[in-house]
Amino acid sequence: METLDWIVVGAYFFVMVAIGLWSKNRIRNVVDFFTAGGRMPWWLSGISHHMSGYSAVMFVAFASEAYRLGLTVYVWWALTIGVGVGIGSWLFAARWNRLRAKHGVASPLEYLARRYNVPTQQLMAWSGAVLKVVDIAAKWSAVAILLRGFAGVPIEVGILLVGVVTMVYSVMGGLWADALTDFGQFIIQAAAGIVMFVAVAAHFGGIQFLWEIWDQLPADRSQPLNGEYTSTFFLALFVIKTLEYNGGMWNLAQRYMAAPDGAAARKSAMLSSFLWLVWPLVLFFPMWAAPLIVPDLTNAGDAYIELGKVMLPVGMIGLVLAGFFSHTMAMVSSDANVISAVITRDMLPRLWKGAKRMSQDAQLKLARITTFVFIGLSMAIALSLDTNGGVLKVVVDLVAATMGPIAVPLMLGLLPWFRRMGPAAALTSTLSGLVVWASLYISQQNGVKVPKEALVAYPLLTSLVLFLVIGLVFSQRTPDRDGLIDSLSTDAPAAKPGEPDEPARVAAK
Repeated sequence: METLDWIVVGAYFFVMVAIGLWSKNRIRNVVDFFTAGGRMPWWLSGISHHMSGYSAVMFVAFASEAYRLGLTVYVWWALTIGVGVGIGSWLFAARWNRLRAKHGVASPLEYLARRYNVPTQQLMAWSGAVLKVVDIAAKWSAVAILLRGFAGVPIEVGILLVGVVTMVYSVMGGLWADALTDFGQFIIQAAAGIVMFVAVAAHFGGIQFLWEIWDQLPADRSQPLNGEYTSTFFLALFVIKTLEYNGGMWNLAQRYMAAPDGAAARKSAMLSSFLWLVWPLVLFFPMWAAPLIVPDLTNAGDAYIELGKVMLPVGMIGLVLAGFFSHTMAMVSSDANVISAVITRDMLPRLWKGAKRMSQDAQLKLARITTFVFIGLSMAIALSLDTNGGVLKVVVDLVAATMGPIAVPLMLGLLPWFRRMGPAAALTSTLSGLVVWASLYISQQNGVKVPKEALVAYPLLTSLVLFLVIGLVFSQRTPDRDGLIDSLSTDAPAAKPGEPDEPARVAAK
């Protein structure tokens, strides 16, 4: 890192804070803070959805897997997400939006109290909040590792530096600040990724490196599934990512809710799906070529760092580092916003009755306080994490493995095909899936060899099977639940009390 690189990084942080200050003026109440009042353009919602889906973990943990194993990391990660979001554009995106438009929902978990019951909602809220704070801690560690590798900044200082900047604009500007900084970060990330891609292409003499490098790499590097990443792991992760990136990861549901209507939400999902299928290829090709440029690394997690030191001129390292920051800050700020929504709208009102009587100004102040606390807590956990291989372990062994049991009732509860499934199915499936994961994880920590595919697939399979079986055997349909589900089928205005919803009126005719 030279002086010019530091100037680029400093300018990036300044712009992010400035956007937060500007966005503060667009926030009038807690609904604006959490869902942008349903006024976000579809293209901004789509770009924000894409940017909020991954972080600097890609340039540490996933770069390590790309360096070691080649193509497989794109297949089991980016491809599953891109296809999954494309499927979700027709199944889930518009339904999330209609929850806000027709039922005033400002938190992705707010509808669960009516769809199932309050205990189900609270189980999801508490387990998901704990999961998210650990997940974000791993993201802080990843970006701090990159800052240390490029600039020699200690891990602790890196976590505090990036965390405080994110905290400032997230607390001030809410979802508007998240989305607008996502767009700015998308531009910076695009420039940084293209710079690295062009530098690697120039090193090999042209664009033909895209197909020529595979002849120079070991034969297994071009295999779609390689190493411990088996077909079972791929299929399990595909289901998990389809649920996770269409709203199981709560902050991504917010992007759909913030669009003007269901049709706009669907278009935003399709844009995000396209970006997921194409953009990671630009980022991964330099990582796949890295063994030919910086061979025999003792720590594969430093692959992108070492590649940048060799390939990039002065000033460009700062730009690429800002691109790394952009991924993490986009994800963390959106997670902080949605966790604040869950705490403010779903958790606190059940713990403290006074929360229901708070004025709009008081609710907005509370939302900002919870955002601040969440980011601060995640930074504190990040400072204690193992940064030597611990990042990927958190992302796959913890987050991906537990996301399935939490997301199954949340996501399938939106769809009319699962209207028989009630609170008994939701609670049993989630708790059982988490128990299976805990048993496997504890066994692994005690020296028992647990395949990665088992740790990810078994909790999901347990939750999915129990949700379906219990719902089919023990139906808990009610008119209120049916009415909620049917109201999410179209953008038509919700029926007045006592009148059937639009799908019921059409069926009657």
